[in-house]
Amino acid sequence: MLNRAARLRQLSEVDQDLIRLVQDPRFGRWLEQVSSTGGCAHPVQLSGSTTTRDAGTGEVLYHYETVTEPGERLLIRCRNRRASVCAPCSRLHAGDTFHLVRAGLVGGKSVPADVRERPRLFLTLTAPSFGPVHRATADGERCRPRRHANRCEHGRSPGCPATHDATDPFVGQPLCPGCYDYPAHVLWHAYAGRLWKAFTDNLYHHLAARTGHSRSALRRTVRISYAKVAEYQRRGAVHVHAVVRLDGAHGPDTRPPAWASAEVLAAVVGTAAAAVRLRTAYIPALGEHELRWGAQLDARPLRAFGGREGLADDAVAAYVAKYVTKGAADTSAGLDHPVTSPDDITAARLSAHVRSLMGACWRLGGLRELEPLRLRAWAHTLGYRGHILTKSHAFSTTYGALRAERADHKREAPDYADEPDAITDANWRYVGSGHTPGGTLIAAGIAEDQAQNREIAHAEISRRAVG
Repeated sequence: MLNRAARLRQLSEVDQDLIRLVQDPRFGRWLEQVSSTGGCAHPVQLSGSTTTRDAGTGEVLYHYETVTEPGERLLIRCRNRRASVCAPCSRLHAGDTFHLVRAGLVGGKSVPADVRERPRLFLTLTAPSFGPVHRATADGERCRPRRHANRCEHGRSPGCPATHDATDPFVGQPLCPGCYDYPAHVLWHAYAGRLWKAFTDNLYHHLAARTGHSRSALRRTVRISYAKVAEYQRRGAVHVHAVVRLDGAHGPDTRPPAWASAEVLAAVVGTAAAAVRLRTAYIPALGEHELRWGAQLDARPLRAFGGREGLADDAVAAYVAKYVTKGAADTSAGLDHPVTSPDDITAARLSAHVRSLMGACWRLGGLRELEPLRLRAWAHTLGYRGHILTKSHAFSTTYGALRAERADHKREAPDYADEPDAITDANWRYVGSGHTPGGTLIAAGIAEDQAQNREIAHAEISRRAVG
């Protein structure tokens, strides 16, 4: 009964807020602001003004202030990439990622179109095993069948006779948490960026050895460009998916030498990854760890221009874009926000395995020798410190350039950026974020309508292209 009463009070609060919003004389302008953010779930609220003057005469060329806005506030997108936090902004981020990766594959956005003729691979690098975990099975296959296996020191069997589908919560959980190497898992995440750097360095070295060049000579003729995205597996370990392209020495504006091909690049990827070995410093409480890539590696060529074999450019770009919007609600990636104490970890609604990984980050982060890794600050991402998507400088355009282009396209106010005699004085401050209960409901409806409109438009474009 109490729960029913609480729900009724909540509904009443939403209804009252909806009435308040609709009856406000500036509701139309508020609706415009929410629509301009795409129905952002947690818009940033700003207060302030912008004034552009002629430097010589002092004449005011343009002036805007939030005094006349509803609540004297301007709403802008939160721009959170995680679909679990803000679906409208995550869709926009995924779209930007798609165009960023696609430009590096087929050209456009300042990248020459002939990059699609370069040697290109789609790679997947994995983390090594830190202990056996339950795995998803199919066709009646058992998880880890063991007939005559001794139990571990914690009294657990190293096998599992069960069958698990992909939705089974046991998938990714260790068979024995006591045997699982949580410190190694956390340290591998903390050093993942260095592991990738060692891999790309090895690519140059192994290419030089295979083609009969010295290392310095090879670097004067070839540049490796890439874009990579991190994906958390069910066991909480990061996979790296990367698009790798061979350019000439000066990047996408120059062609690679004639010997460079996708076959040559694919031939050295495996040996370059297998040769990576990083040793952590010896710590009395932990000992020393050797970090490396996992044995599972996949390298697939992208379809050549006009060809039929290999992965399609748009499919790869869409695949990468899908992963940048995944948040903790979709994966075993921890939390979407930092933790400030062990109590935050204990209270988190996560699997025991993920909480143990976060707990390992907190414990190791307290060791003086590991302070530079800032493991406590990154406990919510299980020690992984990298951005979800990173790229080499020469691969393609940037998120900033894509957003600036979109802002110029949607700009309503005049742009005086190219006027040498124009001076702009901007004064803004943060005053809040999010919506009221009624505003949240309206914003969600706007976001849904815009998403449906995009789907209809895409379907129509596809129909015309086929027709």
